[in-house]
Amino acid sequence: MAKKHNWLLYALITVVTWGIWGAFSSTPDYPATLTYVVWAISMVPCALVALSNIKFKLDTNPKGVILSMGVGLLGAGGQLILFEALKHGPAYLIFPLISVAPIVTVILSTVFLKERVSKLGAVGILLAFVALVCFSLSSGSDEAAKDNLWIILASLVFICWGTQAFVMKLANNHTPDAESVFVYMAISAVVLIPFALMMTDFSQPINTSFNGPYLTFCIQILNSIGAFALVYANRYGKAMLVAPLADALAPVITTAISLVLYAHIPGVAQIIGIVSAISCVLIFSRE
Repeated sequence: MAKKHNWLLYALITVVTWGIWGAFSSTPDYPATLTYVVWAISMVPCALVALSNIKFKLDTNPKGVILSMGVGLLGAGGQLILFEALKHGPAYLIFPLISVAPIVTVILSTVFLKERVSKLGAVGILLAFVALVCFSLSSGSDEAAKDNLWIILASLVFICWGTQAFVMKLANNHTPDAESVFVYMAISAVVLIPFALMMTDFSQPINTSFNGPYLTFCIQILNSIGAFALVYANRYGKAMLVAPLADALAPVITTAISLVLYAHIPGVAQIIGIVSAISCVLIFSRE
């Protein structure tokens, strides 16, 4: 019975850490590609904790290793593609598209993992997507697209991140512990650091003071902790429940922090999103 509910606890840890991360992620004055490098490095301490939990006995089953590396490459690769997409198109068009990536997870989990939920659970998933759409609509901008390449790139991110949660569930099914899955995810993130460095324009001045790489690390470690908890959530829960919940509720935390710190008043779309996301959690707590 305990394991049945563990997934929700871990998912909520992801929600809180990602929500705080989202509220402060734009604070540091640091290039996006180097932010990726710092994020990849921030995965290392969490990976060491994971290794310590399993007494440094990393699983070496080939299928588990390949799937776990795939999880990391899909997530980190999607992040790198996102940086390139933002060079060609506006954030207000790109983020709404990729924010509903969990729909890919739901479809793949239904078809290949034969995951099923009750009618009430289906309502919860629907509310999660309502929340995602509402938060996407509330993040408008007046930027204009430079060309149509952003559509292809954003679609690739959509596919990568939607598939990632599905593969994470597969990896957990073929690996004896969640910690090994996370360690290989961290390795994948570090492996892509050279590509992020190649994408960086070093001809521009780069902030090396505290509010550059150091503050970025303090914020990105929250992202890594959230990812660590997400692996556990997917191990004990259904991917088609975990992915929509984590992506839908984190913006609620971000909005709450923004309300307190920046006197940001939620718009109608955000209020609907908050109510939908909280309702979603209450429903999933009964699954």
